[in-house]
Amino acid sequence: MNEHAEVQEFCALLRAKVPIILVESHEEPRILKLLSQACNLENQLMMRWSVVDGLGRVFGTGSGIVREEQGGMTLDGKGSGVYQTNDLFDCLRHIDKTKQNGVYVLCDAHPGFKDAIAVRLIREIGMDHAKCERTLVFISPSLEDVPTELLRLADHFKPRLPTRDDIKAIVAKEAQLYRSQSGDKVRGDRATVDLLMIHLLGLEFEDVRRLVRQALRTDGELNKDDIRRVLAIKHKALGGTGILGFEQSEMKFDAVGGLTRMKQWVSLRHGPFLDINTSSMDRPKGMLLLGVMGGGKSLAARAIAGEWGVPLMRLDFGAVYNKFHGESERNLRTALTAAEGMAPCVLWIDELEKGIGTGTGEHDSGVSHRVLGTFLTWLSERSAAAKPVFIVATANDISTLPPELIRKGRFDEIFFVDFPNSVAREQIFSIHLKKRGFDSNGFDLSAFAANSNSFSGAEIEQAVISAIFEARAHNTALSSANILHELERTRPLSVVMAERVGALRAWAHDRAVLADEKEA
Repeated sequence: MNEHAEVQEFCALLRAKVPIILVESHEEPRILKLLSQACNLENQLMMRWSVVDGLGRVFGTGSGIVREEQGGMTLDGKGSGVYQTNDLFDCLRHIDKTKQNGVYVLCDAHPGFKDAIAVRLIREIGMDHAKCERTLVFISPSLEDVPTELLRLADHFKPRLPTRDDIKAIVAKEAQLYRSQSGDKVRGDRATVDLLMIHLLGLEFEDVRRLVRQALRTDGELNKDDIRRVLAIKHKALGGTGILGFEQSEMKFDAVGGLTRMKQWVSLRHGPFLDINTSSMDRPKGMLLLGVMGGGKSLAARAIAGEWGVPLMRLDFGAVYNKFHGESERNLRTALTAAEGMAPCVLWIDELEKGIGTGTGEHDSGVSHRVLGTFLTWLSERSAAAKPVFIVATANDISTLPPELIRKGRFDEIFFVDFPNSVAREQIFSIHLKKRGFDSNGFDLSAFAANSNSFSGAEIEQAVISAIFEARAHNTALSSANILHELERTRPLSVVMAERVGALRAWAHDRAVLADEKEA
C-alpha cells in the first residue's frame, strides 16, 4: 500500500460516515498530510486541535498550509482560530454545539479518555453523526485506553510502515545527500547494509530517515555499530520493558561444547530464516530445548542469536503476571508484538514450565490458563504475519508442560540436552580454561573427561573455577591435578538427584531428538 492507497482508505472511511477514526502513530505530520488530501478529495472541512494551539481550520493539501481570515478569526494550520478551545473539554463543547460538518482532528487527546464527561461528549457527537456529519479523528502515539462505548462507534486506520524498497530508497537518498554535502562516498559492505535495512523494518518513516542520517553523519559509514544502535533504539521505540529483555549476543557455537546435532539443525535453517523471499509457511518457527539443569540450554539460545547476527529477546514470564484482571494477557500480547517488531530476532523463553506449566492456574483465578491461551494463539497465528521470530524455549521439567504446547507444530523440533559425552566434555574444559587465560594444551583434557562422566557443563565450569581458587590459595600454578581433585570432590546433579534426572532421561529417550551424539 502506497501513499495514494492510504489517502483512498481515509476517503473510504469518510464516505462510510464513520463517526470516530482512531490513528495510533508517532507520525502526526504525515497523517495530517494524508487527511488533508482526503478531505480535499471529499470536499470536507478539516479542523485540527491540540492542547497548545486549540482548534483551528486546516487549508490546502499536503504540507502547504496557508493562513486565512474568516469571520473575524485568524485560522491556520496550527489551529489558533477558535477562541478558548485549548482545553479538550471546551473544544468538544464547541464541536458539539456547532452545526458545521467536517473532520475534526484531535492530536494527543488520549488523556481525555479517562474523563467521564469528555467521553460522554465524544459519544454524543458520534451518535449525532447522522444529523450533523462531524467526524472525530484521534491521532496519538498510544490509543490503548479507548473506552468500549467509543470503540463501537469507531474504526481504526493503521498507517503503513516502510517496506524494504522504501528503506532502500531512503538509504540511497540520504547517501546521495551526504555525498553532495561532504564530498565523500558512503562506506560499508553490502552484507552489513542489507542487514541494517532488515533491522530498520518495523520502524516508521521518520525514524528510519533519522537513524540512517545519524549513522552517516557519525562517520560516513554503515557498519555493525550502526546496527547495534538501531536495534537499541528500535527496542525502546517498540515499548521495550522489563518483560522483554534485549541483548546483542556476540557468542558463537564454538563457545558451546557439544550439541553437534542441534548446531547442525540450526545451521541449516539460518538462510531460510533471514531470506526475505522465504514464505511465512516455510520459515523456521523455533525449537524447545528440554534437558538437565546446567546442560547449556541458555548458552545455546545466546549462541544461535550470535551465529545468525540477530538480536536476542528474552521473555520474562515472571514479569508478565499482574494482579489486575486482564493485565497479564495484555502484558504478554504487548511483549510478543514488540518481539515481532524486532524481527528478525531470536525470542528466548527460559524455564518455560515455570511460566505456563499445567496446574498453575488452579489458585490464581485462571490467569495462567488465559496467559497460556494467549501464547498458544500467537504461536498458531504468527506464521501468517511473516514475522521472522525464532523461538528458543527451554525447560527442565517436561511433566508440567501442557500437551497442547508441546505437540508437533508448535515448535519445529524438541531437542533433549543430556549430560555431555566425553568429546563434548573435553571441549567444555578447553573452553573454560581458555576463557580464563589458560592454554588448554597444557592440561590433560582426556583425563578430565574420563573423570567427569555425567557432569553437566555448569558443573565442569565450577570445577575449573574451584581449582583456580585452590591453586591461588597455595600460590601455585594451576595444574591438571588441581582440576582432577575438584572433580573427585564434586557430587554432580546426576548423583544428588538421580531419581528425578533418571525419569527425565527416560521420558526423553523416545520422545525427543538428542541434541548431541550418544556417548561412544
